[in-house]
Amino acid sequence: MEEVLAYMAAGMVGLWGVSHAIPTRAVVAGFGEISTDSRRALVQEWLAEAVTMWSLAALIIVVTAVGGGTSVADWTYCAIAGALLVLAVLTALTGARTSVIWFKICPVLLTSSAALLLVASLA
Repeated sequence: MEEVLAYMAAGMVGLWGVSHAIPTRAVVAGFGEISTDSRRALVQEWLAEAVTMWSLAALIIVVTAVGGGTSVADWTYCAIAGALLVLAVLTALTGARTSVIWFKICPVLLTSSAALLLVASLA
């Protein structure tokens, strides 16, 4: 059961990373006329979150495949859950306060993924 929960969390986080990468151009365009430097910084930050999601998902998958059911896997799940919760709080305090629905979904999705990992670590 631990592995199923971990893979579900990895799938959610990985797909959320994809959902960040695909609309990058539209998100940047939504800010209207901004300087080239600001546009580049916005693209960097938007894609950095996608890469973060993919990296966390990959780590969950590798740890589960190589060491699922071990204390190392359990501690890794807890550490990743903590990182996801920090990102969820950050988003709740910033982007989720805008009118963009995807920013409002993000904290819920990240918290749900963290919860799956925490349950997996206890299984």
